[in-house]
Amino acid sequence: TLTRQYVDQVAPSHSKIYDTRKTTPGWRRLEKYAVRCGGGQNHRTGLFDAILIKDNHLASTARQETENAEAGGVGKTSPSCTPVAAIEKARAFIEAKDTLANSGMVVQIEVDSLEQLSEVLVATPDLVLLDNMSSDQLRQAVAMRDEVDAKILLEASGGVNLSTVSDIAETGVDRISVGALTHSARVLDVALDWSM
Repeated sequence: TLTRQYVDQVAPSHSKIYDTRKTTPGWRRLEKYAVRCGGGQNHRTGLFDAILIKDNHLASTARQETENAEAGGVGKTSPSCTPVAAIEKARAFIEAKDTLANSGMVVQIEVDSLEQLSEVLVATPDLVLLDNMSSDQLRQAVAMRDEVDAKILLEASGGVNLSTVSDIAETGVDRISVGALTHSARVLDVALDWSM
């Protein structure tokens, strides 16, 4: 029912409602099934079925390279912590694994500014997660993407609720992820009475 409310809010647009990987321990399959029943789509099920490069992954790599440089190892100038390099490494990893090469595994990267989006678009990731951007920023992101490659999917995340979701959908993003569909959905009060 909660998913259906979100789906109905974005119905006039082409945006699709997605859940996230944030589920109740032990209930993931059931909660994701409920999202599908409500008309929503499922994001990745786990860490094994898609690559999502988050900002904290890049920050951790940069911190590790700095520590290595200070210890006399690889220098700070190593480009391996850039978003573009991370996308290229993810694609190389997928290609190197026979089981993944033809699996359709996608590479998604998180950005939280239009400057970061501009940087990653040149690497043509499959999806870009636009984290906590305003509606104006989302519109600009869609325009930037369309100039580079309209096949790159854009997913809005953060600050999504029933009062904001239709405005987000109107920006032209392809996907809107809503963690509340799984981790905050309230159960219905359903009682089954047996009468003789």
